[in-house]
Amino acid sequence: MSVWNPENIKDVAESIGINSLSDDVLRGLSSDIEYRISQVLEEALKFMRHSKRTTLTTLDISQALKVLEAEPLYGYESTRPLRFGEASIGPGQPLFYVEDEEMDFEKLINAPLPKVPREISLTAHWLAVEGVQPSIPQNPASADTRSQDLVPKGPGANPNILAINGNDVAVKPLVKHILSKELQLYFDKVCSALLDESNEEYRIAALASMRNDPGIHQLVPYFVQLIAEKITHGLKSLFVLTQMMQLTSAMLDNQNLYIDPYISSLISPILTCLVGRRLGSSPDPIAHLPLRNLAAALLDVVCKKYTKSSSTLKPRLARTCLKHFLDPTKPLGANYGGIIGLQAVGGPEVVGTLIVPNLKEYETLIREPLEEEGSPKQAEAEAVVTALVGALQMLEDDVVGLTNGYASEDREDQAQRLSDKVGDLLATRILQMERPTLVKAIIEA
Repeated sequence: MSVWNPENIKDVAESIGINSLSDDVLRGLSSDIEYRISQVLEEALKFMRHSKRTTLTTLDISQALKVLEAEPLYGYESTRPLRFGEASIGPGQPLFYVEDEEMDFEKLINAPLPKVPREISLTAHWLAVEGVQPSIPQNPASADTRSQDLVPKGPGANPNILAINGNDVAVKPLVKHILSKELQLYFDKVCSALLDESNEEYRIAALASMRNDPGIHQLVPYFVQLIAEKITHGLKSLFVLTQMMQLTSAMLDNQNLYIDPYISSLISPILTCLVGRRLGSSPDPIAHLPLRNLAAALLDVVCKKYTKSSSTLKPRLARTCLKHFLDPTKPLGANYGGIIGLQAVGGPEVVGTLIVPNLKEYETLIREPLEEEGSPKQAEAEAVVTALVGALQMLEDDVVGLTNGYASEDREDQAQRLSDKVGDLLATRILQMERPTLVKAIIEA
């Protein structure tokens, strides 16, 4: 006995012009309809369960009909549950229907038109240019940023001050960076070891660990901040500055660390130790030169490893070093740092392009300190001249030299041309070295 009423089938058949259906046909159609409906409901319930819902929707029925390759229902694509009304067409014969919302045409006609939707478009803008945020509508205003900086943050912030500033909720950081106790202990041990002047073995072990340890990548921003702070507040201590440069060198040597995002933060401390006005408080006038040489070596490493990620890195570094080399108001130590910095940034090409054309003019600046016998400036000036000669020697590798020297009649001509190129002071030093190939390279630079 089918639960589907055969009379409904008979009514549908009469509506399409079929007036005579036997009882056996009606019972067979009732059983088939019952099976088809149960099959659709089973498939629809699968869609409902996979969607993590407890209410069956018309969309589930439509999906089930598609799966069963049957024609879907039209006009019922709604995610909201349908409301059914009940009407009686006779005793014991209820009729269920979907309640339609009544629309008032007067309100519909007089209602304002909706806004025309914008066309989808993509626009590119600069969030920051070399670390500076441009003032454009897409970027937050600097006034808003400053007001946010003035608001106290963190768990210890005063709620009364927050309320005055219009904030009644404590501001939490967007990124929660949690360090394990082991990493915190490692960081403290390395910091104490590097700043311990009495235990050299302890310092060497800490730097060796920084060069080879693969599990300290989470500490990279903390070490970068440590380097910046110690160099900013420790310019009078050559020991602290040297240790921070040694730490920077160890981080750059560690192949397991990803340093690219922090290169701009490391460049400032390196340049400070390279071209700073006063480094340390030692009475020895040339005590700071090893620190400047170490900074120049680090600058060389940075230029070789990280110029691919920043095309403007080398030009900016060369511009800074050239400025400190030619500035007459800078001390000789800063001039020395600018010379070896240019040598590290670009090698022979930068030496021939930026240093050689300015040597004759620079000679007037260096000659007076060299003539001050026994003064601290004389030692620094001598170091500057040595650095210039060392930079000029790099040009010799790029020139095919003379194997048998030059003739005696050409010597005076070569000396005059060299003097016109680099000045009398440096020309005398270079001619004393008896290297014709170097003389030829400098003249042709």
